[in-house]
Amino acid sequence: MRVAFVSLFAPGHGDTSARSRTRRIARGLAERGHDVVWLCARWWGGDHDAFEDEGIAYRSVTAEPSPSAFAARLPLALRRVDPDVVHAVNTPPTPGIAATVAGTLSRTPVIVDWWRDHPADSRRRYRLLARRADAVTTPSRTTKTRVREYGAAGEDVRVLPESIDFDLVESAGVDDRFDAVYARRLDRHANVETFLLGLAELRDRDWTAAVVGDGPERARIESTASDLRIDDRVSFLGDLPLRERVELFKGTHVAVATATWETFATDLLWALACGCVALVEYQADSSAHELVEGRQRGRLVTSPAELADEFVAVGDLDRKAVERDFASYDHDAVLDRVVDAYRELLNGE
Repeated sequence: MRVAFVSLFAPGHGDTSARSRTRRIARGLAERGHDVVWLCARWWGGDHDAFEDEGIAYRSVTAEPSPSAFAARLPLALRRVDPDVVHAVNTPPTPGIAATVAGTLSRTPVIVDWWRDHPADSRRRYRLLARRADAVTTPSRTTKTRVREYGAAGEDVRVLPESIDFDLVESAGVDDRFDAVYARRLDRHANVETFLLGLAELRDRDWTAAVVGDGPERARIESTASDLRIDDRVSFLGDLPLRERVELFKGTHVAVATATWETFATDLLWALACGCVALVEYQADSSAHELVEGRQRGRLVTSPAELADEFVAVGDLDRKAVERDFASYDHDAVLDRVVDAYRELLNGE
């Protein structure tokens, strides 16, 4: 199968969660022998218009990342590639819309992977893109709801979650220094305060906790731990290599997710796969709750006091280092679902 990825920006412009997701899918397809072309604005040096890396053929549509110029030149670029299916992204929306127009003219199905809305993008163009795409994939039901609000038909939107390396989960060692862990980038959405306030309610109990991640809010969060007089029991570990993070999850009993905004709670997914019991504070702009709803080893809370109560309540649950239920989130398993989505489009299903 020949797949053309349409994304104005590539990871070479600067890595983001959305671009990493697109690259992981593209690379996985290439490893399976599919013909993969990524149409983007040029981010590499020199005067050559194309090069190949990790099985992906990158082709520049424009030298500069101008959405309008990119959209104007995209139909010709797609005609030259002659793909079986087009995989576009939702932001900025103008190139995605151009891809749907080109797809209609060439009778090539276009699937749009919708990670999140960007505040600088036009809502009107989002509505147009949602309605014109042959299919839309989202990482969560929370995002799916938003895309349907833009006008996409429910049957045309499917959830394709983020994925993990389950082989790593099974093979990694165990770091059992901590009872509880919070893991995420420490930005303005992190809301680590709920985690710390919940722990502070349990000063009379024996526990140790870790905060994994770094970001602009780290110093303020560390100051909060000090103000709550629990800084001697909370270790701020900064960013950890993936294997070390997995080892820590495997040895920790409880993982806590309290962020106010989360397109997909990838760190929480790793922690759940590593056997952690999850305590998740429900937030309207976070999809983290979707990973624990209906699961025995997951609880939803709405306040630091509830978090503290549940931390005590789940103490009787067995410690585990691997949770096989999450093998369905392995990279290969999720990629199978991506390929199935392509084939359903090609078969007109």
